[in-house]
Amino acid sequence: MKKKTTIYDIAKEVNLTAATVSRALNNNPKISENTRKLVQETALRMNYEQNTLARALKSGKSHNVGVIVPRMDSNFFASVIRGIEEELYPKGYHVIVCQTHDQENLETGNIMSLLNAQVDGILMSISNAKTKNKIFQSISQKRVPLIFFDRKKEIPGFSSVTIDDFNGAYQATKHLIEQGCKRIAHLSNNRSLEIFKNRYLGYKQAIIDHGLEFDESIVIETFSKVLEGRKTTKKLLNMDNPPDAIFSSSDFTALGAIQEIKEQGLRIPEDISVIGFSNEPFTKFMELSITSVDQSPIEMGRIAAKVFLEEVDSDTPNQKNEKIVLQPELIIRDSSLKVKA
Repeated sequence: MKKKTTIYDIAKEVNLTAATVSRALNNNPKISENTRKLVQETALRMNYEQNTLARALKSGKSHNVGVIVPRMDSNFFASVIRGIEEELYPKGYHVIVCQTHDQENLETGNIMSLLNAQVDGILMSISNAKTKNKIFQSISQKRVPLIFFDRKKEIPGFSSVTIDDFNGAYQATKHLIEQGCKRIAHLSNNRSLEIFKNRYLGYKQAIIDHGLEFDESIVIETFSKVLEGRKTTKKLLNMDNPPDAIFSSSDFTALGAIQEIKEQGLRIPEDISVIGFSNEPFTKFMELSITSVDQSPIEMGRIAAKVFLEEVDSDTPNQKNEKIVLQPELIIRDSSLKVKA
């Protein structure tokens, strides 16, 4: 059997101490980038295999952090993950990403798998499912820091990083009113989740504050999918008194709404205006660019990672209870802009 390469073999090859090689392999921030690159390239060439379990048992840390998201085929969540990685990788951490597809069994399974993998912390955006609090109690018992981002559960002690969804929805609806819209529909999502509930409440409050009639019949709860946006918009347009604007809690349903509006031969924004939420990349690259609410996902990821770094060395993880709320920005584009400045 071929003898396994050790850090002492690598140290001899690159003329460094074994301690320096170990730090470089573990992405210790005290090691220069050139040294880290030299050691890691040499380790790869010499087929070195690091025993991460032994390292975790020895140090009490795996230097792995779990990130759980509903899905990864969304620029928003991909950008949050990027922000987390940009903050954690220089500190010597690696990120393990899991997705739930909004299913409770997958969400619970992901949490248990990460705990069994001895991760040093979990950063999480909850699914649409009503995951039982019992699983989160398991995280507390294991003293593993948990930080919610975007979608959160109100559990005492757990920190979170979110945006002001109420204000984002309020500003979007206010913009439509300022553009002359009088009957504004809302494509909502699962309002058992706080983010969609707050977007609905922000929309509703803007309607009331500006003296328009609030009509629950043009508020439709649907899934964040293009096809669902088309279906719900078709229902709205077939009403005796159809809306002259749509504010969607998702860019994907907003895109579906635009497709259906065009299919029916109506003009955007002249006949009906549309606003989405999340500022997905496609919103600005379409022939008809879509007004949307930007959520600063990279910043959200970086801040969530910073909160984790504050908690990971604490004697009392999951007791910080820090609630960080970022301010959204309305990005105005062609789909809503009737009145040119």
